[in-house]
Amino acid sequence: MKNVKKLPTKQLEKFSTIFTQLGLVLVLFIVYLTLEHKTEKKSVMAKEFHQPETVYLNPDEVPVFKREPKKQPKIKVAQNSVFLEDEPVEKGDNEIIETLIDPEPTDVKQVELNEGDIIEVDIPETIIEDVPYDFVQNAPVFKGCEGLSKEENRICFDKKMKKFVQRNFDVGLANDLGLNSGKYRISTQFIIDDKGNVVDIKIRAPHAKLKLETKGLINKLPKFSPGIQNNRPVKVKYNLPISFIIE
Repeated sequence: MKNVKKLPTKQLEKFSTIFTQLGLVLVLFIVYLTLEHKTEKKSVMAKEFHQPETVYLNPDEVPVFKREPKKQPKIKVAQNSVFLEDEPVEKGDNEIIETLIDPEPTDVKQVELNEGDIIEVDIPETIIEDVPYDFVQNAPVFKGCEGLSKEENRICFDKKMKKFVQRNFDVGLANDLGLNSGKYRISTQFIIDDKGNVVDIKIRAPHAKLKLETKGLINKLPKFSPGIQNNRPVKVKYNLPISFIIE
């Protein structure tokens, strides 16, 4: 018998079918293992959250809420709360140099005048208005300070004025206004005219109601004996600062 030679290409074609079948079997095996594979279950612990407690109210029970009363600031009138501020007066060099001049001799002729030749001329007096209290010669007299010397009258005037303000000023008004703690000042200026009446009142205050209170206070002042300058009644300007402290 003759040996038949097999060509390599024909042998490869024969084995390719076998390789294909083996590949399909391998793929199916891998798919099977994948489907049958079991994974471990991992449990995750949930965090606990605080749940607010619910409060239930019966319909018949009406809750009553109490509001704590607001603490009102206490007002304290400062000691000597009414005071007079002395304005500094600058003193200049007022030295008077006296020089004596010898009069030159002149010829004086006597002239005789008849009564009909004399003409009377009225020279108006210089009127000083609004003299400051510190510079008036005789200060106005507060009721109850009569018959005192100039210095004693000024001391009595200041004491009476302070006492009048402390008795008549409504210190409780500051509490009602709800002002913050601290020191407060009311500046007051008025004129005591030549008849002793209080006029031309000017006030600066931290609140409009305090301004009205101060104006009413000044209007209650009694009538004064007017100040005197050059032996005649004059208008006197008076400054009255009022201060108080709220704690």
